[in-house]
Amino acid sequence: MDTPAGRYLRAWEQAQLDQAVADIFGFHSLQLGLRPIDGLRANRMPHRWLALDAQAPLGPGYAGPADTPPDGGDAPTAVALRCDFDALPFATRSLDLVVLPHTLELARDPHRALAEVDRVLRPEGRVVVIGFNPASLWALRQRLGRLRQRLGLRADRPPFLPGEGDFIGWRRLRDWLRLLSFEVETGRFGGFNLPRNRERWMRRNGWLDRAGERWWPMFGALYFLVAVKRVRGMRLVGLVKTPRPATAVAPAAVARRSADGGTTSRSLDDPAP
Repeated sequence: MDTPAGRYLRAWEQAQLDQAVADIFGFHSLQLGLRPIDGLRANRMPHRWLALDAQAPLGPGYAGPADTPPDGGDAPTAVALRCDFDALPFATRSLDLVVLPHTLELARDPHRALAEVDRVLRPEGRVVVIGFNPASLWALRQRLGRLRQRLGLRADRPPFLPGEGDFIGWRRLRDWLRLLSFEVETGRFGGFNLPRNRERWMRRNGWLDRAGERWWPMFGALYFLVAVKRVRGMRLVGLVKTPRPATAVAPAAVARRSADGGTTSRSLDDPAP
């Protein structure tokens, strides 16, 4: 996506990621896929990992812990792994943060990949998801472009958005997260500019970003959300009071004077004469 439209969307995504992950604390964080976006560069966890799809070509970029960040900073580089996203090589409940920039759209089984993220996250851990919004003008143009290709019109023109993968809607993703006991903490849409691939036109229509966020927020080209993993269960507060067994009390003897002047004794449990 090294085009004016791609740089426009990537700038918004990077800004949202930098703001969201900066205040998430822990020890272990992971980004799954999409090397052009460094979702962990603003995060301060000591152990940061970048996992690439086992079937995708490695190419240039992150290759190991000795690499330098792409922005030339001094922050440690995430270590590159190659694995299947539905079988992560991490122990259960071992990560504090997982970043998914367009990962679910390219996964072989997005629901299973999300369930795997739920497995490796600790309770109260967070997952950050970025995806293309299928209910946007950008996605509409993508569908029209695919239709034209099938009809043989402009077959040599590449798709406006990435041609592979399937876009996952906001409501559909939110339902998946609820089934996995995630709670959406924050979310927003972005990319309200017109789907044009000319930088001059995109700068001229920059006011649409401010207007769209206020007037039609559900129709942005991208959505961004942060969800926290909740572990629901019973929690006892205070001390548990165990009922004590009743103690048997011996009957008490009461002395009384008899008719002949003597004294007799009887129990309080005996019936009165």
